[in-house]
Amino acid sequence: MKRFLLIVLVLVVIAVVFFAKASSYLVVNNLQKSDAIVVLAGDAADDRYYRGLKLLREGYGHSMLLDATTTITYGHSYTELAADLVTRTAGQDASRVIVCPIEGDSTKEESTQVGACLATLQPVPHSVLIVTDNYHTRRALSIFQNRLPQYHWSAAAADNPYLFGTPWWKHREWAKTYLMEWQKLIWWELFDRWR
Repeated sequence: MKRFLLIVLVLVVIAVVFFAKASSYLVVNNLQKSDAIVVLAGDAADDRYYRGLKLLREGYGHSMLLDATTTITYGHSYTELAADLVTRTAGQDASRVIVCPIEGDSTKEESTQVGACLATLQPVPHSVLIVTDNYHTRRALSIFQNRLPQYHWSAAAADNPYLFGTPWWKHREWAKTYLMEWQKLIWWELFDRWR
């Protein structure tokens, strides 16, 4: 009986540690100086864009691709809105920022289209720094390494305090983001990676 209680206690401790620390596993922030920076598309991409622009100015890349979907909202595509944002905010670095049109709504689909945009850069990059929301970095990095292995990849986490933070269980949005990202990461690792 004591042995059983000890095993249960150990399992409970492991579960509590996993529960508390699992959100930090989602975040990869291993940024390295690269030939190019790719800012992934997303619903709240402003934080990503400004993080990417800051890294571009700090010399972490020679050029930056800003992914934006071709979806139309209020009469404008996100690619048009992204180009306008670059014009208004990038200043002297605007010529180094290229809007990369994306169709589809998955990181896996996005990786293929990013590959096409990267191929147009001169000189063709060998290393690429991904900028995305902090909770999305592990899965995004894994997908891009798998789908575009010809590049050396690293990731820079952009904080989005509305959608994610630690401890993740303290806010409803953080909990939703945490659970959804774990679901997507597990699906990617078990199924999508191998297709």
